[in-house]
Amino acid sequence: MEIVEYKVPYFSQWESPEITLAVLAEGASALHRDPHWRNSGAETIEEYARWAVNVCGMACLKMILAARGELHPILSLARGCTDYGGYVVNEADASIKGLIYAPFVTFVGERFGLAAETLTKISTMDIPEVLSKSRFFIASVSSTIRWPEIEPPSKGGHLVLVTAASRDSIRFHNPSGHDRENQADVVVPLSTFDRFFANRGIAVSF
Repeated sequence: MEIVEYKVPYFSQWESPEITLAVLAEGASALHRDPHWRNSGAETIEEYARWAVNVCGMACLKMILAARGELHPILSLARGCTDYGGYVVNEADASIKGLIYAPFVTFVGERFGLAAETLTKISTMDIPEVLSKSRFFIASVSSTIRWPEIEPPSKGGHLVLVTAASRDSIRFHNPSGHDRENQADVVVPLSTFDRFFANRGIAVSF
């Protein structure tokens, strides 16, 4: 079975997608050199750098909303989600915990009218069926999925937007992909995706 073509806009979790390798090498400090940081909706470069490494889920939401013609700054989405408890911000140590699935589901339902459902303990082979009922699947994977040839150190910790799947392969947008080949419309065999997939995620429909 072939994957049906459906064009979904791509957005990185940082405003300049080409900065990814620098972020991987240097951490959030590299984001202080992002010339387009203001497009995120952040009030300061410090706010942008602090949040950008945590908003892969908001990048997925931004892409979903863009697919129906809406464009929202990624930090405005993050602030709204935080209001619902989707992120927990610790001002003492500046840490950010999230994305927390249940509050996110409530947030996107109430703010944007999206139908969303948390799914756990699902196998990679279940994803085609999930997408037969929902438009998108936000999947928890290892961030090392950008290098599909390697063995990941663990599963989960990063979110990608799955846009299509068949019994053989899966297609997704990776908010932290470091080049064109592993950013938008990445297609890998289901068996490859399975090595990175944490068996949980969020099904989302308009």
